[in-house]
Amino acid sequence: MGLMEYILFAAGSLFMIMDPISLIPVFVAITPEDTPQQREKMARLACLVAAGVLIFFMIIGKKLFSLMGITLPAFKIAGSIVLLLIALDMLRAQRSRVQQTNEETDAAAAKEDIAITPLAVPLLAGPGAISSVILLEDRAKGWAQEVALVFCIGAVCAASYFVLRLAAHGATWINPIAMRIVTRIMGLLLAAVAIQFILDAIAEQKGRLF
Repeated sequence: MGLMEYILFAAGSLFMIMDPISLIPVFVAITPEDTPQQREKMARLACLVAAGVLIFFMIIGKKLFSLMGITLPAFKIAGSIVLLLIALDMLRAQRSRVQQTNEETDAAAAKEDIAITPLAVPLLAGPGAISSVILLEDRAKGWAQEVALVFCIGAVCAASYFVLRLAAHGATWINPIAMRIVTRIMGLLLAAVAIQFILDAIAEQKGRLF
């Protein structure tokens, strides 16, 4: 996979799994008393924290598994199952409970500042996104693609901030039908990415055994 192909694959995968578009109703619901300026500030901080968390796990992910005695193919399959569960919920045009439960949403609405939790973690940088960056880092060939992954993380978090910034000033401009269509399409693509990671893990494990 060339550099440009890798960048498109990594950025597309991360944007689909972070899914800031379907996060808009949740973001508005958990900030009912905040002004647009306060919402915008929370969104900015949340996206910065999410980028930091994802880059951190990108760097230490494989080292952590090595210390715990977990093989990378095993994590690839486990992470792919998480991605697949999220993708199936996206195909039903609903926010996955893997990313946040209804109880967590209700608790967040009562908090004064939701930027770091739950907005940054786990809504933006949740189990699916963390799994994705570790899998994408393993897929990187050479330092150029690893640096490109860092920039992809930053670009997707910046795009997420742009989406949330628009939502901070009111989500009435969003067409619910169009949002559901986009969510289902991204869910289908994410499911394909998850299956590809599973196939890669199986092929890698076969290569080790034979």
